This record gives sequence, C-alpha cells and structure tokens, in this order.
Amino acid sequence: MILETLSFLAAELNGYLDTKLMVATDPRVKVGNVARALDHAVTKTGLSVDEKVILTLVNIEEDRVAREHDSFVKTATTARYKHPPLLLNLYVLISIHKDDYADSLMLLGHIVQFFQFQNTFTPLSHPNLDNRVHKLILDLYTMNFEQVNHLWSTLGGKYLPSVLYKVRQLTIDEGAVTSEAPLVGEVRWDVRGVR
Repeated sequence: MILETLSFLAAELNGYLDTKLMVATDPRVKVGNVARALDHAVTKTGLSVDEKVILTLVNIEEDRVAREHDSFVKTATTARYKHPPLLLNLYVLISIHKDDYADSLMLLGHIVQFFQFQNTFTPLSHPNLDNRVHKLILDLYTMNFEQVNHLWSTLGGKYLPSVLYKVRQLTIDEGAVTSEAPLVGEVRWDVRGVR
C-alpha cells in the first residue's frame, strides 16, 4: 500500500507538471531515495533520479486518534473477531535534484501549488487510486531549521530544494479473521435457586 500510494502521487504530479509546463517528457517525478540521488545512483528499476523530482518516504506514524477500537465485525448470524485497521500517516519528502537551481525552484513552486488546490484524493475523485485506499489527505508539514538540518544529516546528503508533506490516513487492513462466534440469540433467567 505504501508503494502504491507514493506511485499514485508521483503519477498525479507528473500529469500536473506536464499540463503546467505544456511539455510531456519522461516522467519528471520518481519514487526513490533522495540519499542515493546525491551519489548519482541508479535505482533498482534502472531509472536514474538525476534531473528529477524525487518522492522519498522519511517517516511513518500511526494515527492513534482516528483509530477504530472495535475488534469485531457483526454479520447476520456471527461475530467475527479481527484486529482493527491500522491508520498510518506517511511523511513524504519531495526533493528536486536538478543542476539548474532556477528550474528547481520553479518545479518546487508548481508542486506546492498543485497540493494547495488538490490536497484530497479518493477513489471517487481519482479512479486510478488503488481501491484499498479510502482517502488520502496531504498537509504541508513545516520544519524549523534544526529539524531540516537533522533530516538532511540523517539522509547523508547536502540540502536540495524540497518540501515535506504529511500524507494522512493510509489504511492498512489484512482483513484476517482471528476467531468467529455465533451471536447471542436470547437470554434466559433461571430464578429457581435465587433467594
């Protein structure tokens, strides 16, 4: 689900940038590790991330506030027990790896502009979104200078023009039933031995 979500966002950004720049080229946006981009590395798929916009997953957190606490699903005749779905927030760093700094800033501006007007994605509004994804909400995540320094130090590279987004409520649900029991049909009281 994580790869499918990032690939969907990359495809949406590519479509927007092609429309905005009025030039359809090789995909400008790739899912990849920005730390490897600075080594001029080639991803496992053989696609270079040089001169590209790179989507990198930098953190995952559980959304405990919106979490469902019900551990069962009722049908007409049974109760099926299963673990509740896991709701995740993904932190996605969007970095521009281009030699021309002005091009990097122009692309960064277009990316922020895209997510400003299109920050919610559902299968209804975007049929190419994986049907297991109920809803994605993107929020700009602002870091202070110290946090930016820590992030790029962890990535092991020099700073690139970038922006960090929090992608909210990716639902992970295996759907595996741990046990099943019939529903209670009726309750009877036996008062014979009670005084």
